[in-house]
Amino acid sequence: MTIARRSILKSAAAATLLALASLPSFAAEVAGVKFDDTITVNGATLKLNGAGLRTKVIFKVYALGLYLTEKKSTVADILAAEGPRRVKIVVLRELTSEEFGKAFMAGLNDNTDQAERARLVPQTKQFGEMFAMFPALKKGDVLTVDWIPGTGSQVMLNGKAVGGALPDVAFFNAILRIWLGDKPVDSSLKPQLLGEK
Repeated sequence: MTIARRSILKSAAAATLLALASLPSFAAEVAGVKFDDTITVNGATLKLNGAGLRTKVIFKVYALGLYLTEKKSTVADILAAEGPRRVKIVVLRELTSEEFGKAFMAGLNDNTDQAERARLVPQTKQFGEMFAMFPALKKGDVLTVDWIPGTGSQVMLNGKAVGGALPDVAFFNAILRIWLGDKPVDSSLKPQLLGEK
């Protein structure tokens, strides 16, 4: 091999490595949805704790990823986690806002007691009103719910804020328990969000 050819091959290999290094790092792929290894929320770097697929009967409903400042493996540690947190939902089939709202309320009711539900009524109502702002979630839509200390829970649809912030961390934790509680909406999704394989 000539020196010129060796030099060209080395340059090509270096360029390939550089191109690969500049691509985002995906920690998980769920039903074709790629979840970044890290994201930034309110200036803090969050790590993907786990990701999985929500199914209903035989239908793929959405892919969901949970981001925390540090990886946690128990529900108690996740609910007590300091700093920002994010739930990212990528819709895999069209859902009316009514379907999504009913599923949300069922998951919330199954994983909170009566006293907690009563305490969270104002925020639950506000959350429901947010979903009434659009008729449906379409395949490919990205819904995020961020917990930002000092601000509250902020809902975003395709990168745009929906409604105002919900101030109580207990409400954000009630949302998390839809998937992580004692009666999760999908029992196969819970261990995946806890980072179990």
